[in-house]
Order: sequence, then C-alpha cells, then structure tokens
Amino acid sequence: TSYEQARGVKIDYRPVGSGKGVQGILDGVYFFGCSDVALNDEQLTEVRSRGGDVVHVPLVMGAVAVAYNLPEVKQRLQFTGPALAAIYLGKITRWDDPTIVACNPGVKLPNLPITVVSRSDASGTKFIWADYLSKASAEFKAKTRERAPVPWPAGTEATGNNGMAAAISRQVGAIGYVEQSYALENNLPVGLVKNRGGKYVAPSLESVTAAAAEVLNTIPDDLRFTLTDSPGDIAYPIAGVAWAILSVDQSGHSAGKDLVAFLRWATHEGQALVGDLKFAPLPPELVKKIDERLATVRVK
Repeated sequence: TSYEQARGVKIDYRPVGSGKGVQGILDGVYFFGCSDVALNDEQLTEVRSRGGDVVHVPLVMGAVAVAYNLPEVKQRLQFTGPALAAIYLGKITRWDDPTIVACNPGVKLPNLPITVVSRSDASGTKFIWADYLSKASAEFKAKTRERAPVPWPAGTEATGNNGMAAAISRQVGAIGYVEQSYALENNLPVGLVKNRGGKYVAPSLESVTAAAAEVLNTIPDDLRFTLTDSPGDIAYPIAGVAWAILSVDQSGHSAGKDLVAFLRWATHEGQALVGDLKFAPLPPELVKKIDERLATVRVK
C-alpha cells in the first residue's frame, strides 16, 4: 500500500506461505515469491537445468518467538536450545521437568503436561525453528530433516502463524513457535533463549539486528545465509530473513522493470516502515550487496 501511494504501482501479493511461494517460483507460476527459506543447492540446480537462475533479495529480518500458555507463571521464562529440542523430541513432557527448572531458578513451575504445537504446513518459520534446534541438539538434527516440512517427533499441529497463536492461546500448558508479531498481537508470553554468548535474550528488533551484525562478513555473494545461533552476547539465536526470490531474466515480463524498482524501494526507503511491522531493518552493508545483485537482473 505504501509503495502504491508513493509510486502508483500496485503489488498483488498473496500470503500463501514460504513453501508454496518457493514452489511457485520453481514451477514458473509466480512472477516472484517471498520466503523465509532460501532455495537450497538442489533447487538451484533444478532451476539452472532449465537454463534459468534466480536472485535472492533479503527484505526484512525477524525473530521466531517461543510462545507459551502458563497463566499462573508471572515471570518470563527462560529456555536453552537443548531444552527446547528435548521438548520437541518428546523427551521433556512436563513443565516442572528439572531441565526447565534449572533454566528458571526461583520460578515455581506447575506440574502440568506440555502441549507441543508445531506448523503442519511448509513454512519458513518452521524451517528457522528446525534449523536452530538442529544446531542446538545433535539428536534433533539426526531425527529430523533440516528443510521444511519437518516431521516432528512430538506434538499437535496448526496451520500458519495465526493458527499456531490460536492453538497456544486455547490450551493451558501449550508451547510453540511463532513470528514475534503474532505473539504480540495475541498477547502471548514469549520466552528468553540462551544464546552462544551464554546470555538469555528476548526476541526484539535490537537482538535480531545484533544477530545479523555478527554474520555480515560471512554472507555469500548469492545472499543465501542463516541468522540462527549467531554469536554475540546480545544476539537473539532464533532469527531469520525473508527473501524475495525472482528470476534473473525478467526481459520477458513487461513488469520486470517495475518489480526491480519495487525491490530497490523496499530495501531502501521501505526499510523505514519495517519497524512498525515488528521486523528489523536490513544493515546498510547488506543493502549494498543487494544493490549489486539487483544490478544483474535483466529487464526490458
């Protein structure tokens, strides 16, 4: 809407999830797609086998929050990566388990069963969660696939971030992962997560930016990278990126030039708007790399 008001060009965007967005790009159905999961090497090989190629354009960065439903607990809970992995593996089944107690000294935890909630659909949020837990737990990595969709060993399922938030809200004792904005909209408490620096950190714009700052020097030229488990004392460890993915050859589309113009606006002037949506803006150093990638897109 903001872009339409500023430039007079309307973008028709449909929130179908990262899985469908990526598949639409692979099938050539979508003009461009957005995803919290970059194409993997196998998918890129598939695209290139047909004589094409794609460009990944980071748009925003965000946190995946650990949301839970424990009305009796007023203190904000803390979690480690191994503890979260054990919950999702079905090894920790009650809230007063010694592992969770050890993360929360002085907090009286209820003797309640944990209801594990996860996404049923292929989603970037699910991938970011699984990517983090796979780094935190060798057992989790061994028992699950690293690309979405992930077959969870434990839990019930919901569709979309809205469905996740609703499922957690309905069930006392539930735990799940949602984009930070959905947790805030649904007034769900979110936990602090212990990062590689040994600090318990809350999801926030600042802690996501800190995670990105730690990996800037390692981001490859194709702009496919991960923010999970970034080093640094103030980095939130379950963070991710949302990309626009488009064909490098837009010369066959009359709107190709408009698409590139929109992506330039989104990664420059549009960054002033992302904070209101509970996302973190792109670092200037990354925007320079994006400009270089967009310059390779062929338009009429």
